[in-house]
Amino acid sequence: MFFDTLKALGLATALATLGAAPSLAREVVLYNASDSVNTALVAAFKKVHPEIEVKFVSGSTGPITERAIAEKGKPQADVVYLVNNVALEQLKQAGVFEPYAPKDSKIAPAFRDPDDFYSKYFATTMCMVVNKDRLAQKKLPMPTTWEDLIKPVYAKEIALPSPLKSGTGGAILTTFVDAFGWPFVENLNENVYQYSDGGSGGAALAGAGEVAIGLTFDTTCFETKSSGKPVEIVYGRITPNVSEGGGLVAGGPNPAEGKIFLDFMASEEAAQVLGKVVGATAVPGHGLVDLNEITLWQMRRPVDIAAFRRDFASRILKQ
Repeated sequence: MFFDTLKALGLATALATLGAAPSLAREVVLYNASDSVNTALVAAFKKVHPEIEVKFVSGSTGPITERAIAEKGKPQADVVYLVNNVALEQLKQAGVFEPYAPKDSKIAPAFRDPDDFYSKYFATTMCMVVNKDRLAQKKLPMPTTWEDLIKPVYAKEIALPSPLKSGTGGAILTTFVDAFGWPFVENLNENVYQYSDGGSGGAALAGAGEVAIGLTFDTTCFETKSSGKPVEIVYGRITPNVSEGGGLVAGGPNPAEGKIFLDFMASEEAAQVLGKVVGATAVPGHGLVDLNEITLWQMRRPVDIAAFRRDFASRILKQ
């Protein structure tokens, strides 16, 4: 009887010890295409979930997407995110993502994949930086639509990023071709003073008063104005844009933690972080741009950016 009691006590002690032992470490592995945005989001996520270690690989959209597809047979990531809408669809079609609808998502329905393979978290919107002093000096009218930009009155008064060097330039000009056709871009070219290498180059020239109008993306538009330059921000009748988001990797090593991270990304807390670093968040009420006041252009045709760049070089630059 005494030994039976000892055995029972020993078993109870062993069970108690097991129960008190620390649980296995939890982690989530992220692939992302925007290091600065990822850093801000990871810091906010860790405050909410300190029990989950976050590991990540950062790069540009192309290599990150290619890596995730190449690893499909043996996935290394749990989540691929902060990649653009073209890459999201590519990852979906390649079978990298599996469907997951985040819990209590605050993301507007227009930013959710109808099959739940991914959610978009924000849109980068394209706008004009218009120098009011230059307009007054040259006695030029304030443009209100993209169509205004092909008027002869703006000859050599426009600067924008080259689509051969800049994703911003590619987004703007592929939208113009999709909405208005190549003749519009050919007419616009007659008024272009310079194609810049970077996405902010056109805004810099307009801010300095070297041209009247610079085409760029939203955060640069607002930074140029807030710096005290004599400029107005103008959105055209339609808005070229690039949206970015993410999804759950099928067969990833930490599926539970991947879902927890995607739940966070669909929350108000994540939108508050994004609202400080991007133009328009998918959660209403955050960001620099009110999506109720602009019309995001939805591309009518798929874009082959390599083919577009070849066409632009030959048709517009005569290369």
